[in-house]
Amino acid sequence: MLVYGDRDSCEDPRRIIARLKQGLAGADRLAPGAERHGALVTLFIEAAELAQGLADLEFHSIGEDDCTPLQQAAMAVVMALAHRVAWSWWPRRPGWTGEQREAAAPLAPHSLESLAAFPLPDLIRMRRAEGYAFYSLYPEAYLEAAARLPPRFADAPVVIGLRSIGTGLAALAAVALKSCPPITLRPVGHPFRREPRISNRLRAGMLADPKATYVIVDEGPGLSGSSFGAVADWLDSQGVGADRIAFLPGHGGDLGPQASEPHRRRWAAAARPVIDFDSLFRSGDSPFPPLERWFEDLLGPALAPLEDLSGGAWRRLHDSTGAFPANPQQERRKFLLRTGNGPWLLKFAGLGRAGEELLERARALHAAGFTPEPVDLRHGFLAERWLEGARPLTDMPADAVDRLAGYLAFRARHLPAPPDSGAALPDLLTMARTNVAEALGNGAAADLDRWTPDKLAGLETALRRVVTDNRLHRWEWLRLPDGCLMKADALDHAAAHDLIGCQDIAWDVAGGIVEFDLSDAQARALCGAIDAAAGLDRRLLEFLLPCYIAFQIGYWTFAMGSDPSAAAERRRYEKQWHRRIAGEA
Repeated sequence: MLVYGDRDSCEDPRRIIARLKQGLAGADRLAPGAERHGALVTLFIEAAELAQGLADLEFHSIGEDDCTPLQQAAMAVVMALAHRVAWSWWPRRPGWTGEQREAAAPLAPHSLESLAAFPLPDLIRMRRAEGYAFYSLYPEAYLEAAARLPPRFADAPVVIGLRSIGTGLAALAAVALKSCPPITLRPVGHPFRREPRISNRLRAGMLADPKATYVIVDEGPGLSGSSFGAVADWLDSQGVGADRIAFLPGHGGDLGPQASEPHRRRWAAAARPVIDFDSLFRSGDSPFPPLERWFEDLLGPALAPLEDLSGGAWRRLHDSTGAFPANPQQERRKFLLRTGNGPWLLKFAGLGRAGEELLERARALHAAGFTPEPVDLRHGFLAERWLEGARPLTDMPADAVDRLAGYLAFRARHLPAPPDSGAALPDLLTMARTNVAEALGNGAAADLDRWTPDKLAGLETALRRVVTDNRLHRWEWLRLPDGCLMKADALDHAAAHDLIGCQDIAWDVAGGIVEFDLSDAQARALCGAIDAAAGLDRRLLEFLLPCYIAFQIGYWTFAMGSDPSAAAERRRYEKQWHRRIAGEA
């Protein structure tokens, strides 16, 4: 099944440097606390993405990782901001005096000026860091984890970050360990059999001290842990013993099912401390305030402990029957906060600029009357009003089509997206063929053969990308006690960890037709309303409708591994395929 996808972005590095300069000045004007710390982490993440993009550009140019003046200058920016983040996180750490912090504070703008003096490329490609975007992976966890490594790694080890996200995470580990700036590598090859490509100059620097220890840093491991394993294999081939290699991963689990047995044995025996989200922000033992206090100045103090609604747990508040399925592995962390000002949903929106963009979207949709009231964004979490007494739709009410039409027309008119922000039509067609053939057989996918490359090329000219909702299931629509219909979870699925991304509004029209099981007359009414308000290409809709169903088949197939009720949901989409695409009764 094809469901998941990665997203890259391209930008002029000079614009990023200018934005970092402006952001630093703004962060310095904020008072210490969650807002200021979050601003520093946002800048740190963007600087790490800049360093990753520059390093990858040189890697692809020469075919191997090397130690170059440009990469060193970019890493100097990351290290300067890593120190700022560490001092904000550990304001009273022994050995870090106020005088040292004040003396080093100008390092960030100075390093930015030094980097800007290089002849920079016009564009660099930066990979979205999945952990920061979706999985509540906080860089501060790597400060804490590095500080818990065994004593043999305390004497300035060689820190190796695996690009992409490992670029910044390794910098924080280096700060915690008082090491030199980290080396970053891009292991390449088959996803389950990665290998590093290291220049002779970089190799000499990495192995200069025959007694050095090594700390390998990345998120994951995933299905195989092959990136971690590839670098450790290389060190082993250079005579570095296993007792001199440690790992800083994103979770404390074992390697995935595709890992080799030698890698499993090494992983099981290695030092690999992990600090999870709850230890950072919910235990009360952290140097940072617990999550329930991040919005205290706006919402008042918590009246009860946070209620965890992650992994589908929200259903027990909105759905006592258990009729609504969930995909726990795809859900973001979310909590219910009760204060004297009412109940509030605290949802992980993503670290970095993505979270800030989501807050702007939340305010626009709420002002138009479609979504709950957002309060603010603090260090990756969005606070919005919890709709007490709301109930998800279970039927097709008379006002649903009009409400859906108004909502989609608003998104089409007011939430434009860049041209390269979603899957291309040929990629959607490949996904649809793959998922339908795997679920229903090659014969069921034959209907898609009519979409030839020439036809898709013609459709591309009609496509206008917007920030689509991508989650129009009935249970995402809430009926308030006063009768109003509100859209929940409307902010971030066009940036989810899947291959869809931002599409033409026709994608959401297809979603509405399928999720509300509209009759032909109702579907015509919805299409007419969208066309009149924002424009709708019917031929594009004809193509996207089967693609939408095929994606949902794949999505709920993966969900079956963690929620058995997802099997019924997959069967529902299979029936939709036969009824709407193959014309079966």
